[in-house]
Amino acid sequence: MTQTPFAKVAPAGRPGEIVAGFLAPHPPHLVYAENPPQNEPRSRGGWEVLRWAYEHCRRRIKELSPDVILVHSPHWQTVVGHHVLATPRLEGRSVDPIFPHLFRYDYGMDIDVELAGAIVEECFAAGLESRPMRNPKFRVDYGTIVSLHLLNPGWDIPVVGISANNSPYFYDDKVGQEEMTRLGHATARAIAKTGRRAVLVASNSLSHLHFSEEPNPALPEDMSREHVFSHAQYEWDVRVINLLREGNLEEFFRILPEFCLEAFAEIKAGGLTWMLEAMGRPSYGAKLHGYGNVIGTGNAVMEWSRP
Repeated sequence: MTQTPFAKVAPAGRPGEIVAGFLAPHPPHLVYAENPPQNEPRSRGGWEVLRWAYEHCRRRIKELSPDVILVHSPHWQTVVGHHVLATPRLEGRSVDPIFPHLFRYDYGMDIDVELAGAIVEECFAAGLESRPMRNPKFRVDYGTIVSLHLLNPGWDIPVVGISANNSPYFYDDKVGQEEMTRLGHATARAIAKTGRRAVLVASNSLSHLHFSEEPNPALPEDMSREHVFSHAQYEWDVRVINLLREGNLEEFFRILPEFCLEAFAEIKAGGLTWMLEAMGRPSYGAKLHGYGNVIGTGNAVMEWSRP
């Protein structure tokens, strides 16, 4: 296949590096509860434990002062290849298809087009199908938007969004995660070549079994009705969180297929594998900022940065 090359990446004054990674779940309820000016619906709060967890992440990102934030989202689904946002500016209104009464959000984001191009090139060099998304009217998925807002509500850091290639992971867990490993390595090489100080974001919940109806439609933020979907699901989440806190990635990856099957875990989409592989499978443990449930799903806000 003939690939149209991007402009050649200019030599950077310093090698790039990944300065941190975050597991950043994207329930739109968290943005709704915060009442930011970009979101039309108004709330009375709710899900404070998770929102307080994100406040720690925001402070950490400010301290790190990265050049770019990269997000892998399960809600930008592509069947053929890994697509990468590659147009300088994207604006629009995002409406959650399941919770339109909670999330009608006006977004605007600047894209690091040079880094996006480098990722596409590195993917091709690694034998992965990849495409730049250059449509200036493209509607960004709500997973990307929610995670970015919760981590950096000022939107003052350029971003790169990467799609979830659902073809391999849907048909075979092992093949899908292996592909995300290659995507992570390609991403790391692109970051190094472009000299970026980068933060990586896996926009995923853990367990993803959930209620089919809102317990209190008149007051979605009624925390007296919010709880885990099942105790078995909760036990799986705790097991995985403890492995990540311990830095035991060998055991985490060993049980990952079973976790995805038993708890319908959203990390099956590959974002966490992509991030951890790009970071070289860090040997140090992750910091847990908070864990909580949203419509029954298990959400952990976690950070990987060198001690």
